[in-house]
Amino acid sequence: MSPLLLFSFVIGYFLLLLGVAYLTSRNSNNESFFIGNRNSNWMLVAFGMIGTSLSGVTFVSVPGGVGSGNFFYFQVVLGYLLGYLVIAFVLIPLYYRMNLTSIYTYLEKRFGINAHKAGAFFFILSRVVGATARLYLVISILQLFIFDKLGIPFEVTALVILVLILLYTFEGGVKTIIYTDTLQTTGMLLGLVVCIIVIIRSMGLDFGSTLSLMQEKGYTRVFNTDIKAGSFFLKHILGGMFIAIAMTGLDQEMMQKNISVKTIRDSQKNIMSFTAVLMVVNFLFLFLGGILYLYASANNIKVAPDDLFPTIALSDAFSGTIGIIFIIALISALFPSVDGAITSLTSCFCIDILGIHKKEGTEKEKKRTRLKVHFSFAAVFFLMVLIFKAINDKLIIDFILKFAGVTYGPLLGLFSFGILTRRQLNDKLIWTVCITAPALALGLDMLSSPEWYEKKLHVSLGLGSLSESIFHGYKIGNELILINGLLTFAGLWLISKKGDSKTTVSA
Repeated sequence: MSPLLLFSFVIGYFLLLLGVAYLTSRNSNNESFFIGNRNSNWMLVAFGMIGTSLSGVTFVSVPGGVGSGNFFYFQVVLGYLLGYLVIAFVLIPLYYRMNLTSIYTYLEKRFGINAHKAGAFFFILSRVVGATARLYLVISILQLFIFDKLGIPFEVTALVILVLILLYTFEGGVKTIIYTDTLQTTGMLLGLVVCIIVIIRSMGLDFGSTLSLMQEKGYTRVFNTDIKAGSFFLKHILGGMFIAIAMTGLDQEMMQKNISVKTIRDSQKNIMSFTAVLMVVNFLFLFLGGILYLYASANNIKVAPDDLFPTIALSDAFSGTIGIIFIIALISALFPSVDGAITSLTSCFCIDILGIHKKEGTEKEKKRTRLKVHFSFAAVFFLMVLIFKAINDKLIIDFILKFAGVTYGPLLGLFSFGILTRRQLNDKLIWTVCITAPALALGLDMLSSPEWYEKKLHVSLGLGSLSESIFHGYKIGNELILINGLLTFAGLWLISKKGDSKTTVSA
């Protein structure tokens, strides 16, 4: 397939985004950037959040994981449903009642300045590492199939993509992203459905016969009943529940869009509608994975799991049609997770770290500060992508994303402690607990699966016999975030005392 043709579609897509940004960012101000003037349409927010939640990593990794993990990932999705119920009926009312712009302001009102800074810090750390890992993975695919063939260096590709993202986010912020995310989610879902249909037809099958073949191969197994396995169904469901609570309900990027909706009721409708669509979309990604493995088996294609979808979609077998659709869908999946990340990080740093809303100054001066922060985070993203490029090992991304998930533990512990208890914390010791708990959680995970870390880090840890004697073959899975949150909660209890109900801000 001609790389120039694919490149032209990429440029056309960006021009469309810039057009949307121009129309939606007129007369924007700082309130538009941070919270969309609290006037966003809940249906657009719900639909656009699909793209933000899935990202380009989901687009290639979930289908690629079906070969070894069957449909076990759907156990996590079932856990998401429980988590989103907590978000809709516990967290959303709290955020609206307190009229928050940054959700981490709650921690300051509940516990003090150190809790506020700690919450913001762990969000920034998690989002920077996670978003840049996703960005690197997708850029590497675009580089391999388009830009290398045009003689464009990886560094130039990464820089241009980040500059283009800045161009359509720096002015309108959340107000613009609500619309661009809707556009991009549409592109991603249409691409997903079309790819499924085209590949099924290429094998001379229909939906029913394809599902039957997947069942024969064992791909459609949803529940894993092996209690020692990392994908044991209770681990996945509980892990999915707390992943949803932490990485959506306690995540400024996701909640920034939700609380931009005018009323609590509309925001709750947004969350539940988003949940229903997300479950269907994740099933379609798993179904696509089964189709890809059937196609690969029939055509003797053997590649790494994350390369399976792009290799098949961009092969000559489909005469370019599905390749164009794949590229558009891939960048549609990439940019909602990157543009939203840079915007939310800017909001978090300006409000939670710099305290821009508390400082005196004109709207123009505050905007100048916000723009400096926005461009600074883009520069950080660029440097992080270059670091991933220097490592030049896609497998290391798994470790980085696991680390990013671990850092949500302090957020889970802090918010749950604030909501479920009336106790007050020793403000000076909050940082100690929030650093110690993730370190302990990561250590337990490393002890339960030393071979996993040896593979990722390319070193011998010598923990095999100790792991067997302590865990007896038990592998920590997605419940790691729950363990992390519980350790944080326990540590906070140790540094707490009974609080004055008159000064306690809770759910």
